[in-house]
Amino acid sequence: MQSMPDEAMRWRTTVSAPKDGSRILVVIRGGEQGVADIDVVRWMKPRNAADPCWTSTDSSADCAIVYEDWEVTHWMPLPVNMPGVRTPDMASVLPAFPHEGQEIGGSGI
Repeated sequence: MQSMPDEAMRWRTTVSAPKDGSRILVVIRGGEQGVADIDVVRWMKPRNAADPCWTSTDSSADCAIVYEDWEVTHWMPLPVNMPGVRTPDMASVLPAFPHEGQEIGGSGI
């Protein structure tokens, strides 16, 4: 796997962050809710919101995690050379699934 160029792997101020709906990595400012953290977000208008904002990409539509501009301090693009999640060649390295009626790890559920 190729690595990203040094330029792509540096944090940038949010002034230059794309607001076209693309997913990016961001640094979330620490505060009353906890220490600084990193999240994957996109600029979008969540359901029931008046304006677009930084929204966590793993949020549900009914309960979106949103960040105000001041909470997002820096950004960088997501790595581009990551393997796809659903790729045909991944099936050969997945663990075997249990057969119908077979217990998983001793569970009767």
